[in-house]
Amino acid sequence: MRFRSCAAVIALLFALLGAGSAGAVEFVDSAGRRVELPAQIQRIMPAGPASAVFVYVLVPNKLIGWPEPLSPAQRALLPARYRRLPTIGQLGGPFPTATADDVERLHPDLIIGYGVINPPTIALADRIQQQTHIPYLLIDDSIQVMPQMIRALSPLLGAGSHGDEVGTYTFSAVALLRGQLLIVPADKRPLVYYGRGPDGLETPLPGSAVASVLEQAGAINAAEGLGRGIVAPVTRDQLFAWNPQIVIAQQRSFYNALLRSRQWAGLAAAARKRIYLEPGAPFGWIDDPPGLNRVIGLYWLSSLFYPDVYQQDLRSIARTFYQLFYGIQLTDRQLEALVRPAENPEAASKQVANVPIFGAEPPPMPGTPPNPELALPPAGPPAGPPGRGGIGGGSGLPGPVPGGHGSP
Repeated sequence: MRFRSCAAVIALLFALLGAGSAGAVEFVDSAGRRVELPAQIQRIMPAGPASAVFVYVLVPNKLIGWPEPLSPAQRALLPARYRRLPTIGQLGGPFPTATADDVERLHPDLIIGYGVINPPTIALADRIQQQTHIPYLLIDDSIQVMPQMIRALSPLLGAGSHGDEVGTYTFSAVALLRGQLLIVPADKRPLVYYGRGPDGLETPLPGSAVASVLEQAGAINAAEGLGRGIVAPVTRDQLFAWNPQIVIAQQRSFYNALLRSRQWAGLAAAARKRIYLEPGAPFGWIDDPPGLNRVIGLYWLSSLFYPDVYQQDLRSIARTFYQLFYGIQLTDRQLEALVRPAENPEAASKQVANVPIFGAEPPPMPGTPPNPELALPPAGPPAGPPGRGGIGGGSGLPGPVPGGHGSP
């Protein structure tokens, strides 16, 4: 059971319930748990990979380590001070590699779990917190509430103006895609298959954090008939029976097979050359992990699904996103390696950049909503979409700020 719905949960998340002992603050997380946070938070332990991305994007200087060893592709892109962080293991997931003893050894000020909120994750957080006396926050990973999560945590973590920039960017992405879903009727949305793993024969199911990116970007998941869940194996015959209009490969081996192997030649997406490789470094644009890294996937997937109405300069968006979220200044070579296999040739050939979805500006940031805690207030002028002057009408790239990523 996912504790997803309701303004009540979001409202609880934003409740700052007053000062406790020694300047501590009591905070209500996405699971409705009241957690007392220390007044000074300098060392944050992520519970898993998506949690690590959440901390790294907002306050990278407070991340104490990575839950999993970094891959060579991640090390090639991440700034040096962050690729040198130790591997500390992960507390959650089906195969946890860290324990309460590891928490005590690492001495974090706070543990953050960014992901699905369900009874097992709540029980884990309660147990670790009771055993170690380290506060453990659970944060909802739903795309729809990403801006609110950032807005709620940024000031507590000390993200400063950098957190405002990330929140504004995320609000623009989520609001734009929500508008698209309201405009495009279901029978006009493309049928899309996302193939995970080296052979591509595993796919996310409706209701999962990974599938939500496809759905929020306005597509119909080819695997929707398999029911709700996390992932499911798929046979080649099933994929041909679905015959999706678009196929997205998580790994290059599946991508290459779709383009070159005769066994996939009869697939509609292969015949129409609508095969794309998900950029995956340092974190995936759809998955690996399903965290804040999915924000750029919303823009990218919209350009794939609706090339006639949403044309954008994907390279400009990638440069801005990587600088703002990861503190990475992409070289031309790095940029091409990421974008070229993911690009829609039809949209790229039109050479019309920076046109937002359906030719409309993103909705303005809310001014004084009925409940100001439920909306992300502006941190400056209203946001423009990436590639159109950037965040807040400025350059689109954040300057050095306390807690920012800094230089490599």
